[in-house]
Amino acid sequence: MSQPFLSIIVPAYNEEVRIADTLEQIAEFLNTQDYPWELLVADDGSTDGTAALVRQYAAQNPQIRLLSLEHRGKGWAVRHGVLASAGEYRFICDADLSMPIEQMARFLPPQIEGVDIIIGSREMANSRRIGEPARRHLMGRFYNRLIQLLAVQGIKDTQCGFKCFRGAIAAPLFQRQTLEGFAFDVELLFLARRTGLSIREIGIDWRYRGHSKVRAFQDSLIMSWDLLKIRWRHRGV
Repeated sequence: MSQPFLSIIVPAYNEEVRIADTLEQIAEFLNTQDYPWELLVADDGSTDGTAALVRQYAAQNPQIRLLSLEHRGKGWAVRHGVLASAGEYRFICDADLSMPIEQMARFLPPQIEGVDIIIGSREMANSRRIGEPARRHLMGRFYNRLIQLLAVQGIKDTQCGFKCFRGAIAAPLFQRQTLEGFAFDVELLFLARRTGLSIREIGIDWRYRGHSKVRAFQDSLIMSWDLLKIRWRHRGV
């Protein structure tokens, strides 16, 4: 098969409740496009039926693949998914599909040209947040203030799960990633800034989904500590 124009990487951990619907929606949209594509589910050691469901879909569609990994975190799954993909553009997509998949076209040429990394943002003037609890939003804004202070300035929403990377820069960037948990986004953007890659945020429609894997207090502490790790580990960049 020729190199796909687009690779979609979906990190998944115990997503059997919604992974089938997510795969159907993504594949249905991609089948309307005129470019070659692949859809790779990076399974982070799920203990439910996630992997079996993905295998069923992959058996019917060779453009869908399963990457089975041991359980080590979202960053771990994303890193291996991106490095195992081959697209000219590599799009990270959360398994809950909280952004309408049709908006993915706004991350790609011809709508955007000549940018290394495109970030979906819930904080732009044209963004829409639908159904998000106030407590969840305040937690995110507090963490973003820490990110601005300690790691990456000028990016309003580093943690949104929808990001697109040019394939040419993806492998060198993700090979330098060290964090395996939720703060991996910040590390990648820190490295991107330090190495002169271009980054653009675009506003998206984002709908809050329940059953988040983020543990508000415990993961906030871990992610805050990870910000210091980023500064220390990449101090020579």
